[in-house]
Amino acid sequence: MASLAMNHILERIALFQFTPTHCVQARAMLGWSVEQLSREAEVAVDDIQRFETQQEVADAARLALAYRFEAQGLVFFHGFAPGRSVSAMNSALESVGHGDHAMAK
Repeated sequence: MASLAMNHILERIALFQFTPTHCVQARAMLGWSVEQLSREAEVAVDDIQRFETQQEVADAARLALAYRFEAQGLVFFHGFAPGRSVSAMNSALESVGHGDHAMAK
């Protein structure tokens, strides 16, 4: 029962933190079209377009979008542009090579 309550709390946090502006910015960061995001997140193109224009969409659609971007290593905080998660940045650094770490940005 506690894990169900925790899931609900985490979903509410994700819904609060992930905004329509984040969706547009995250797509741009990944170079994804609305159609590609639709395929990746299994959310209808119409739902994505409504969300990005700040219209109401189902919480399930918003969560699917947020979770798909998070699976790509993006993180969202209310009031800030999307960023890369520490684990995603560490993965990128590991692929650069040990001698290049000082130059990584």
